[in-house]
Amino acid sequence: MKNGYFQIGCTPNGTILKIFKPEDGGLPVDPKEITDYLTDKQVMYSAPAINQGLTELASSDKSNQLILLNKDVIGEIDESYVFRVSADKMTLTARFYPPSMKGRRLPAVEIMNDLQFKGVVYGVKNEVIENFVKAPRYCEDIVIAEGTPVVQGEHARIEYYFDTELNTKPATNEDGSVDFFNLKTFTQCKKGDILAKLIPQVEGTPGKTVFGDETKPFEVKRAILKYGRNIACSEDGRILTAEVNGHVSLVDDKVFLSDVMELDNVNTATGNIDYEGSVVVLGNVCENFSVKAKGNVEVRGVVEGAYIESESDIIIARGMNGMGKGVLKAGNNVIAKFLENCDVTAGGYIATDSILHCNVNAGTEITVSGKRGFITGGRVCAMSLISVKTLGSEMGADTIVEVGVDPKVKARIQEIQKKMTENKKSLEQSEPVLANFVKKVQSGVNLSKDQKMYMQTLLTEIKEKKAEIAQMTEEFDSYQDLIEASNSARIEVSGDVYSGTKICISDVSMVVKNTMSYCRFTKTGGEVKMSSL
Repeated sequence: MKNGYFQIGCTPNGTILKIFKPEDGGLPVDPKEITDYLTDKQVMYSAPAINQGLTELASSDKSNQLILLNKDVIGEIDESYVFRVSADKMTLTARFYPPSMKGRRLPAVEIMNDLQFKGVVYGVKNEVIENFVKAPRYCEDIVIAEGTPVVQGEHARIEYYFDTELNTKPATNEDGSVDFFNLKTFTQCKKGDILAKLIPQVEGTPGKTVFGDETKPFEVKRAILKYGRNIACSEDGRILTAEVNGHVSLVDDKVFLSDVMELDNVNTATGNIDYEGSVVVLGNVCENFSVKAKGNVEVRGVVEGAYIESESDIIIARGMNGMGKGVLKAGNNVIAKFLENCDVTAGGYIATDSILHCNVNAGTEITVSGKRGFITGGRVCAMSLISVKTLGSEMGADTIVEVGVDPKVKARIQEIQKKMTENKKSLEQSEPVLANFVKKVQSGVNLSKDQKMYMQTLLTEIKEKKAEIAQMTEEFDSYQDLIEASNSARIEVSGDVYSGTKICISDVSMVVKNTMSYCRFTKTGGEVKMSSL
């Protein structure tokens, strides 16, 4: 396969253009390429004449076509080329143009010297250039230099051999009631089970452009296996194995394995409970006692005015009457038959049959369903969704429901962005100064005592700034996730919402003036808007 090309002829009677047909499926000559070349060489031409010549050549059996460009007598033109570098600077191509019929061919050494002059010092294909000189191919992109592409590494990762995201949402029975008993609250394991494996990071390989510049792969992330008691780690730190029968869970990237603490009741016979694993209370948690657990807390009876704290889920099969002092605090979800006169905080969702005079906060959503399905009195807040059957009360109990991001969070985001900008600007000023000191030390320059102290101070400040930026970045990303989740924040009422109920969505609010049914509240155009379900 050979592309079509063109050649200038310099005669005493004028300047001619000889156009050659492509061979074996090659590409025909582009008329724009011809006119660009002639313009560059300052040769007068007639575009219609060139187009006509190309048309005649294409429709004929001839291998070439002659076109009179002008009647000027010009000097012979040397062989020439155009270099093009890819955007990533990994490939350099040359497109060669023939000399005029009596013009000078370029030697290989001249092309190579020009590459070096232009800074192309790596991956030059000398053999390709020499082959071109021996057997030229014109109007064709020829790769004459190639860099070495970067080989990206792989981040370390951990494979867990147990369910790390248990679905503890209660199922709804056919009669509309909610099943708070048959919940999958933990994953069981046996002694000798493999719990997790660490797949180490793979370092990348730097690349190099045709200009000799090194391109670095991204920095791979390392990882370590984090684990608690009753777990054995292999000598190479890559495999976790269960040492006892029990249940396994993942909390903040750390694997926990413990026997379940099972109690009849939490009362004067047990005292307060503070346990590393999960706790199951077969009966009740009595007034003024507390239960704290790293894993789940499951109470199969009722909870009175007690304090329950879990880094995972809290499940109360028969509900809680907090007597105005009860507290539930869950890192993940709270599931209870009912909630009355208590404070409840959940990092995830809250599911219950009813909420009466409570202060409730959920990190994601709140679902109040079942036969009763009401929220009456108090303040109920969730990030993305509150779904309820009956909202407020005919008696006019003060009821406030909120969804969306708190304005304080938005203010904190702006504060973080400002601080990160200041820190990055400070680093841009400090790092070159430190690099200059390091360069001097490496070259053998003896720094004064004051310079050494200043260098140490700079190094400490730079480390602190980078650590602060990393911490703020993590906080900023968590807030961004909250904002994305709150963009579709809504309150859905599948029954009645009574007058006097206050609806808040992010930074806007409204008070329901008339009792309404089957409605949805969202934020639209800076206001709380109601629509039908």
